[in-house]
Amino acid sequence: MNMNDLANKIEILKKEKDAVILAHYYVEDEVQEVADYVGDSFYLARIATKVKEKTIVFCGVSFMGESAKILNPEKTVLMPDETADCPMAHMAAIEKIEQIKNETEDVAVVCYVNSSAALKSHSDVCVTSSNALKIVKNLPNKNIFFIPDENLGRYVAKKVPEKNFIFNDGYCPIHKEMTKDNLIKTKETYPNAEVLIHPECTEDVLEIADYIGSTAGIIDYATKSDKDEFIIVTELGVLYELKNKNPNKKFYNLGCGQCCPDMKKITLEKVLNSLTNNESKVELDEELRKKAYKPLKKMLELGK
Repeated sequence: MNMNDLANKIEILKKEKDAVILAHYYVEDEVQEVADYVGDSFYLARIATKVKEKTIVFCGVSFMGESAKILNPEKTVLMPDETADCPMAHMAAIEKIEQIKNETEDVAVVCYVNSSAALKSHSDVCVTSSNALKIVKNLPNKNIFFIPDENLGRYVAKKVPEKNFIFNDGYCPIHKEMTKDNLIKTKETYPNAEVLIHPECTEDVLEIADYIGSTAGIIDYATKSDKDEFIIVTELGVLYELKNKNPNKKFYNLGCGQCCPDMKKITLEKVLNSLTNNESKVELDEELRKKAYKPLKKMLELGK
């Protein structure tokens, strides 16, 4: 079956099953094309609470499907590939979180939304790369334990020097592979290009940026910029939207990695299969869901 046939079948099934498709910028182009909503984690979390359809097909990795289910317990949430996971989402220890909470006065556990439901359930508020700075600034707490991503945590900490940060040693393996050396070489090849970087990258890479922001922020910056050449330092799935919005601009990559294998597990065939068979439902223990709901709800409130 070719791509057009798959897309047509998906469109028909969506109406039959009262389903809506949400997709992250990092999934394959053809999946973004059939989605009803495409965005970064914060946008998709918001949209998940507003869609009227009874079934959400979430084209992304497991923590995203979990978040949609946490926010919408009455809806069916399907993951086209239930093995699509995010290594960083598990890179914090619950024992360490509880230890920090017990030993540190006036501390808020700030949890990057790229995390498991279990980690969220032990946190005070969730954040995304779009809203982390705003939310941390608005928290009354003096001390911040930022989990699981150390790189995003350090980026936010530099912007909020009045607060004391405790860092976790988690990271995104894909963004960690985007090195300073590779970026410098790419800049030498394209000296007129602006450098747009996701804050999951390491500090030494961020130092070379013309702009640092979420995937949605990168797209918005490139679209509004008077420049017409950009080096993109994040997962390359974002190029689909960048090129759609800016057909006359040029986008370059580092020539290394920049591809999340878990995001790329989501295919049109799997989207069709999940709709056809109603398989790979996200199921959560209700007590866990309620605990994880509180920091997500707080994020949506503080991130307005």
